[in-house]
Amino acid sequence: MLRALYDYALAHHLTLPAGYVNKTVKAYILLYEDGTFQDIELGDETAVPAPDIGSLANGKDKCNALLEKRSVVLPDAPTEKSRFFLETLKAGGEAEPMLRLCAAALENEETAAQIRSRLDARKIKDGDRITFKVGYRSVLESERVQEWWQHYRLRFKKSGAAGSTVCLITGEPTVPAVTTTPISGLQVVGGHARGDALICFDKNAFCSYGLKKAENAPVSEEAFGAFKAALDHLLTQAPILAGMKFVHWYDREIPQESDPILNCGDFVDFDVEVELPDDDTEELPDADRESREVAARKRADQLVESVDSGLQPPPLDDVSYYILLLTGVGGRVMIRRYERGSYQDLQRSLALWHQDLRLTNSHGTAPLKSCKLVKRLMYLLKRQKVDSRPFERLSKELSGLTSGIVTSILTGAPLPDTVAVRALAYIRSQMLSDGDDGEGTGQVPVPDGWACQWLKVWLIRKDRKRGEELMEKYNLNHPEPAYHCGGLMAVYAEIQQRAMKDVNAGVIQRYYASASRTPALVLSQLNRLSNYHLDKIESGAQARYLRDRLAELYVALGDCVPTTLSLEEQSYFALGYYQKWADLHTKRDNQTGTPEAAEEEE
Repeated sequence: MLRALYDYALAHHLTLPAGYVNKTVKAYILLYEDGTFQDIELGDETAVPAPDIGSLANGKDKCNALLEKRSVVLPDAPTEKSRFFLETLKAGGEAEPMLRLCAAALENEETAAQIRSRLDARKIKDGDRITFKVGYRSVLESERVQEWWQHYRLRFKKSGAAGSTVCLITGEPTVPAVTTTPISGLQVVGGHARGDALICFDKNAFCSYGLKKAENAPVSEEAFGAFKAALDHLLTQAPILAGMKFVHWYDREIPQESDPILNCGDFVDFDVEVELPDDDTEELPDADRESREVAARKRADQLVESVDSGLQPPPLDDVSYYILLLTGVGGRVMIRRYERGSYQDLQRSLALWHQDLRLTNSHGTAPLKSCKLVKRLMYLLKRQKVDSRPFERLSKELSGLTSGIVTSILTGAPLPDTVAVRALAYIRSQMLSDGDDGEGTGQVPVPDGWACQWLKVWLIRKDRKRGEELMEKYNLNHPEPAYHCGGLMAVYAEIQQRAMKDVNAGVIQRYYASASRTPALVLSQLNRLSNYHLDKIESGAQARYLRDRLAELYVALGDCVPTTLSLEEQSYFALGYYQKWADLHTKRDNQTGTPEAAEEEE
């Protein structure tokens, strides 16, 4: 992982000189060339290379040079950090006169008051980073400043570094860095505002051979700087998936014509919508490597996120992908999952995922409408009719599960058993409802198809030879008895709905939960009730049709009705109910109006 990101930084020219990191500037203090104050200029969101002294800036007496918070540059009362900032400007003034003018402006009380007044007028807060421009030229862009900082920063390096060793990133001899610069960009997923440490050995139990801190994982300062630049760059555009940053990249360029993102307009990130240029108004020139890179990485987002969109990914032979799921925990970077593979294998896995998801809708009229992965994950949460903060719940309830789901999608591996447990809990909660959200089926609630898709994929990948008997529609020849028990439950629900349309609590609300665990006890009782209900159905053709459906299901079930059901069998039960309900209503939705009428026409 370290080497892959290091190579990415080199290939895309993201490396910075040692002692520099990319930072955004909220505002520039504009000075004339004679040092008098001119105005305040607002910065943009573009990150610029700025001097950084690393973890030493977190102390009480030091701060970063040239670019710092307003509370440090212009405090209400002098502090140790503000004095350090001013002294650094004066030291740099020996190499670059612009810095001497900046220091003089801060020391002049009248000029400092003018600067504060204009900062207030431009609504620059104490926590916003500011720097200087002299004669409309940023002090950060001065070559003399950069040369001065390379020598001046050495005085802040901690002593006691180990001797020469091999860098974990480059494999070359180096003097390892004692501490490494924090990684930025994880604040929205539990990270710290100041950044999070990737290499950190702050407990003696984690150290070995008498080494201290980051020396236990030796990397050169220059190599880690390149690694950090690449990761920071990728994190800025990484979507959020269930409280984790989904970071990905690849090892070579992908031609523009192979990118399906540019040919579709409905691409949506995991949590937010991505704005795409219009195909007929903006094109990416072949020479623009950065634009092509962004488009290609967005394509990787689509491949993983919209795995069930039906798009056929173009061939990407000899291209490798890398995926990281990251969060911040206690000021440290937590790597939830790391995946590496070829796009060829990824294509096969995505095609298999799409194939395993195939399921008819609850009316049996068409394949179930596809949805994005983030929406699909909602059906693994505890069901709530009103949920004002679903994404927060995703990050809390599924933080340990989502990485396993992503691995299953990317590799074709089995889904965690927790997926089935959560999907079944969601379905049972829905079936106990009053039926208001039953997809137009009146008083009979029907499981959400997306929740049933989780069960279908879990069953297929748990035992593919047996699971492949699960088809898009109901399979009367399926060998699992629990599957047909669920089908019988759907027929009994249909019988009661035909006989008693205005009943408040039907057989599903009363019996589904117990039938999905102990079908033998419940189905016998439902069979007795169905005789009374069938007699109440006015249409003889309807009654005959439903009796025939019961008969064929009991033939498929055989002589043994299960007494209790395991987790796997409960999943078969739920799918059997869903698919049989869809099967019963496939012909009802046509022009004839009833399934038995359509059967007579055939």
